[in-house]
Amino acid sequence: MSRFLSSEAKRLDPYTPGEQPRDQKYIKLNTNESPFPPSPKVLEALSRAEAEKLCLYSDPTCAALNAAIAKRCGLRPENVISGNGSDEILAFAFRAFCGEGRGAAFADITYGFYEAQTALFGLEARRVPLREDFSLNVEDYLDFPGTVVIANPNAPTGMTVPVPEIRRLLETNRDRVVVVDEAYVDFGAESCVPLVREYENLLVTQTMSKSRSLAGGRVGFALGSAELIADLNRVKYSFNPYNVNRLSLLAGAAAVEDEEYFQSCCRAVRDTRAWTMEALEARGFTVLPSSANFIFAKSNRVPGGELYRRLKENGILVRWFDKDRIRDLCRITIGSKEQMEALTEQIDRLLAGT
Repeated sequence: MSRFLSSEAKRLDPYTPGEQPRDQKYIKLNTNESPFPPSPKVLEALSRAEAEKLCLYSDPTCAALNAAIAKRCGLRPENVISGNGSDEILAFAFRAFCGEGRGAAFADITYGFYEAQTALFGLEARRVPLREDFSLNVEDYLDFPGTVVIANPNAPTGMTVPVPEIRRLLETNRDRVVVVDEAYVDFGAESCVPLVREYENLLVTQTMSKSRSLAGGRVGFALGSAELIADLNRVKYSFNPYNVNRLSLLAGAAAVEDEEYFQSCCRAVRDTRAWTMEALEARGFTVLPSSANFIFAKSNRVPGGELYRRLKENGILVRWFDKDRIRDLCRITIGSKEQMEALTEQIDRLLAGT
């Protein structure tokens, strides 16, 4: 670091993304990307004529994209804000709904971005331990007066909180915001989006990176009451008004409109997830129940760190977290059926040598 770095920045513990090798020699099962290309309608939307308009700023209101999202979700455009991935929306939320005297509560084992953002903004953070079985119990959050952030399904566990329990959390204290991060909801979990019409203190964030194959396009969005969305726009226009580029706006709207392709991809991931879980359990793995496009698993014969390293040496990347409670587990993205077959074949070789 330079001698110019502020003392506040020195104290940050930045979020560490999964490895992104550029030589493409790996089967990448470490960053929860989709194994499928974007919808054909996305490719049609990204024409040469549209690319030539990159000399012009994008629409700061994201009007066409917000309208497409609102239509699909049965809401109004004023209930939607779009962003440069859902990470940006989450950052807006931390800035908008937390501050002096109002911190944030989230699980001790969850998406690491929450920790990084509270540190960046100098916010008080309460880390609430998951239960022994890695489940999240809303009882542990009922008395917290600040903003509650819940990834549902959770990452890296893939486990869910039933929507009636989220409703209970919302009703217990209507004077605090509950942020439900639904980055992985499309792979089998029940969404809280219908509750947006009932609770002015609910913000639901989603992304097009996973189920709509736009990780490189960086398109995320949030749904909430018009007042909550106005709060987020206040932060957005104080930071980066043109936050979604022209091509991503087109890609996002086209992806939302291709419901058949979206459903087909999600169904394929769910089917492959079930196959992979069964295959690993047959090999002595413990696999947590998952409603996401990844699984969290541990071998009864190979420690998590060793499994990660040995798979990497043999061309397969998975995600390993060197942290208490989860050190023995690896998070494995659900890729194509062929990729998961390659994974199990490699695991068979590793286990044969132990």
